[in-house]
Amino acid sequence: MDSTQLARYIEKTDGISKPWLLIQLRLKKLQERKDSIPTEEYLRELEELHTALMSLGEWWVGIEHEVFRAE
Repeated sequence: MDSTQLARYIEKTDGISKPWLLIQLRLKKLQERKDSIPTEEYLRELEELHTALMSLGEWWVGIEHEVFRAE
């Protein structure tokens, strides 16, 4: 799945309010750009995404059935 398909999925499932999906989209976009940007920039952006993800904490607690269900 590329970033365009992921973005459509997020829109279709009302995932715009789900920060973990937005981080996943940002990661996918970064992966797609990896070969066209300097390694230092890639690593910096990857570190920023990691920090953003870790700041979400245990966001899934109480909504496990919604987040981890098989599609």
